[in-house]
Amino acid sequence: MYVVTGGAGFIGSNLLAMLEARGLGPLVVVDRCDDAHKIRNIAKRHLDQVVAPERTFAFLDEYAAEIKAIFHLGAITSTTERDLTKLDEVNVRLSRALWAWCARHQVPFIYASSAATYGDGEAGFDDNGTVAALARLKPLNPYGQSKHTFDLTVAQECEKAPRPGTSLPPQWAGLKFFNVYGPNEFHKGSQASLVPQIYPKAAAGEAYALFKSHNPDYADGGQLRDFVFVEDCCDVMLWFLENPKVSGLYNMGTGQARSFMDLASAVYRAVGREALVTFRDTPADIRGQYQYFTQARMDHLRAVGYAKPFTSLEQGVTATVQKYLSQPDPYR
Repeated sequence: MYVVTGGAGFIGSNLLAMLEARGLGPLVVVDRCDDAHKIRNIAKRHLDQVVAPERTFAFLDEYAAEIKAIFHLGAITSTTERDLTKLDEVNVRLSRALWAWCARHQVPFIYASSAATYGDGEAGFDDNGTVAALARLKPLNPYGQSKHTFDLTVAQECEKAPRPGTSLPPQWAGLKFFNVYGPNEFHKGSQASLVPQIYPKAAAGEAYALFKSHNPDYADGGQLRDFVFVEDCCDVMLWFLENPKVSGLYNMGTGQARSFMDLASAVYRAVGREALVTFRDTPADIRGQYQYFTQARMDHLRAVGYAKPFTSLEQGVTATVQKYLSQPDPYR
């Protein structure tokens, strides 16, 4: 039995599709399916159970002997969330409780961290998971801080073990997701990647307004991100299942930053049009926290044996648009 928290969400529902395609199961989702888009995200999956979040630990205790791994992807993912109590409860305390449960029951634990932990990138994008290295990072928003706090918890637990009374999950992996895109993002609204946001404009032959640059070192549309296709993210998570001796904190990007103009152009080309882009001011409330450059260092993941090439931006955007967004049923 494989448990996916946040399984009706974006990355979680794509992971379920790939687990199912590989014949792995039974599959259990822990999520609150109170959104029509999230319901459709998992409608095609053959699930054993869908568990309400408040029943998480009752369910885990009941089925402990059957659980082969927990993929913890459930979180508050909004980069504009300002409720610190809610972020602490969901992104930190719940994660700590799941970690402790997996250590106690010796169940592999794979969880979602975030590139938001790197802040403005001044300290680099090196996925060194030691307490000392993590302490140098300065996230720019409460969401990034919540993910960073749990990464620090894991690092501290690893540095304490194997002292008497301490234990770790038999395998654990934290993935610092960079800018992930792909199918099943509709429920995210304005927090979705720009691919589903640009697509309706591109399909209609209308212009899409990207954020202006408010940094003289970057042209409008020249802000850079490490855009990574969701299938690559899921493939890496499944690779960990196949390599149970590998644990650690890893970047999950491509190692190649691309501009927002590149992304927009790829969406327009996927519908057979030339890019038609205008620019608008970056909202004042996020302007001071805006990242102008992110690029994952992928040396660590490569060094432990993951060798598969990552999907190019053009290939991933074309697949997302042509296989999903442009279809009568755009859900995976």
